[in-house]
Amino acid sequence: MQLSMIGLGRMGGNMVRRLMGGGHQLVVYDRSPEAVQEHAAKGAKGARDLGDLCAQLEAPRVVWVMVPAGAPTQATIDDLAGRLAKGDVVIDGGNSNYHDTIRRGEELRARGIEFVDAGTSGGIWGLEVGYCLMIGGSDAAFTRCEPVFKTLAPPEGYAHVGPTGSGHFVKMIHNGIEYGMLQAYAEGYEILHASKDFKLDLGRIAGLWNRGSVVRSWMNELAERAFAADPDLAAIRGFVEDSGEGRWTVQEAIDLSVPAPVITLALISRFRSRQQDSFAAKVVAALRKEFGGHATRKA
Repeated sequence: MQLSMIGLGRMGGNMVRRLMGGGHQLVVYDRSPEAVQEHAAKGAKGARDLGDLCAQLEAPRVVWVMVPAGAPTQATIDDLAGRLAKGDVVIDGGNSNYHDTIRRGEELRARGIEFVDAGTSGGIWGLEVGYCLMIGGSDAAFTRCEPVFKTLAPPEGYAHVGPTGSGHFVKMIHNGIEYGMLQAYAEGYEILHASKDFKLDLGRIAGLWNRGSVVRSWMNELAERAFAADPDLAAIRGFVEDSGEGRWTVQEAIDLSVPAPVITLALISRFRSRQQDSFAAKVVAALRKEFGGHATRKA
């Protein structure tokens, strides 16, 4: 089917490539003309601006927005709202706050435009193995866009989880869990690294744990990969950003009176990483680079 992608960064660009590989027709736009030209050379149709993008799509249109959450997403959706028509669909695949998503859905619905939130996980590996998609929206919008989701996801890797806002809510909690998992691995490896009795090969231990251990996981496979490249993570500063979802998850837990000590402390540990370098934070930074292509800071 035909659709557009706004935002051609490390996620949006790879999603365009996977969609075109699945036979879909893409109209693409990014603030960087070079990024548009790069994808046009691979078979997409480039757009000069959002007006040109909308004009190139056949009605009813499907527009996927893959730009940073917050002001960039809001500005993009506001611009699209004045250009799209009744029956069109806007998909937000970024990490938007679900409260904003519910509000945006109501505003677009008043114009007759469907709004779908697609919580997207998979990072830089999604092009090869597919993206896990947590999708909120109406039944009609989901059904119409399902061919797109089916191409982007691995088998059984997408689901319609509820109405508009639910996809981003589920993705928010997913990322909160990720915070806790990263921190648990980081603390364990720091204890191993700090041992005064043994000089341990962390890459070898990570590889060992990935063969039959109850703590084996894809995340730990990435730890094995990171330690193989830099056994002491000497080139990475232990500075770890948080992109919002962890904070929102903790706030949701507070609002719902749900105890979430692990996720909360994992969030606080990220703040601690900005005050003083630590090996645990280096592990988190290294793993985020491995699975999502997130930038690291030099030591």
